Amino acid sequence: MTDKPGIATLSFNGKTIEMPMHSPSLGPDVIDIRKLYAQGDVFTYDPGFTSTASCTSTITYIDGDKGELLYRGYPIEQLAEKSHYLEVCYLLLYGELPTAAQLEDFEHRVTNHTMVHEQMHNFFRGFRRDAHPMATMVGVVGAMSAFYHDSTDISDPWQREVAAIRMIAKLPTIAAMAYKYSVGQPFVYPKNSLDYAGNFLHMCFSVPAEEYIVNPILSKAMDRIFTLHADHEQNASTSTVRLAGSSGANPFACIAAGIACLWGPAHGGANQACLEMLREIGTVDRIPEYIARAKDKDDPFRLMGFGHRVYKNFDPRAKVMKESADEVLELLGIEDNETLKVAKELERIALEDEYFVSKKLYPNVDFYSGIILDAMGFPTAMFTPIFALSRTVGWISQWKEMMFDPELKIGRPRQLYTGAPARGYIEVEDR
Repeated sequence: MTDKPGIATLSFNGKTIEMPMHSPSLGPDVIDIRKLYAQGDVFTYDPGFTSTASCTSTITYIDGDKGELLYRGYPIEQLAEKSHYLEVCYLLLYGELPTAAQLEDFEHRVTNHTMVHEQMHNFFRGFRRDAHPMATMVGVVGAMSAFYHDSTDISDPWQREVAAIRMIAKLPTIAAMAYKYSVGQPFVYPKNSLDYAGNFLHMCFSVPAEEYIVNPILSKAMDRIFTLHADHEQNASTSTVRLAGSSGANPFACIAAGIACLWGPAHGGANQACLEMLREIGTVDRIPEYIARAKDKDDPFRLMGFGHRVYKNFDPRAKVMKESADEVLELLGIEDNETLKVAKELERIALEDEYFVSKKLYPNVDFYSGIILDAMGFPTAMFTPIFALSRTVGWISQWKEMMFDPELKIGRPRQLYTGAPARGYIEVEDR
């Protein structure tokens, strides 16, 4: 570092390169290495890009040490308590909380786009009955570009806006259809008299044979799940959306790419993996065995749903989700459920045991969201599709921001090549 303000220096092989430094509104300073290759003929090596800022963004900020998550500067705890999902969608998309008139207009536009093209019903029927709902989601969302040609021109601001509204509106419908198809029940059309979360529950759990009344506590819990998962900075799936978008791909293709990335158990599938772990443990009396395995450095087993790669003290979303979990479980009266008993005992141990406390292995958002979704009656295969529809607004907000970025370039990471050096071709008979 030189004593020049805003300049970092790097010396190697007899060269000295000066690189500008940028100071964000929150977070650590950033060294601009864009000219490092041109001036120094070297690359940086950063597997997983964990020390690399790939873009500038004004949408979401995370401070893992403080356990802080901000949407456009607003703490997630305040938004989860005082706001609701569609208002949060507006905030993420447009940068500010809406006025009453703006919110009414936005909700009206989203509500009017909840139905999907009728021919898409036939597209669903091309999948096997036992297809994973995420496989269906990836295919159907990608196919939206074949059904909605009038909103695929990324150079047209109005078409970008229409595509954004369509995806926010239709992803719950598509996710519910994927669920209904997987369980062999008829598709349920959206009911625009219901709110966003209530409508999703209605499309998932109502049947033509009888009336389904959406419980407000369950609807509120679902709305919180949507809100808490709406965006999470430059994670793997968001980076995938941005990378796909950098090539000029249409927005439906970009979101389909994000859904495909989210499917991984290390990302969006974490709450499913957590619930499957609870079921594997089975009963409370087996918990000590699994706790011992978790503490054993030589055992590859690890407890799912505890700790977080980014949050080093606590996951701010987990505190809010725990409140909803307690409300839902009390409402449904399923205290005798064995999986729930295992979850409660693990939660108690994680918050009191010195090993877990010292390593900050607290219950995270995946731990509680999995419990809530299971209690509501969703199969584990639906956990990640629900995550995908929650995150859609974050992906779209990031994509739209990228479209306005004057420094936008097609993504092209470099590599540390360790393969064979250049060599000549040997004729097959001489090998």
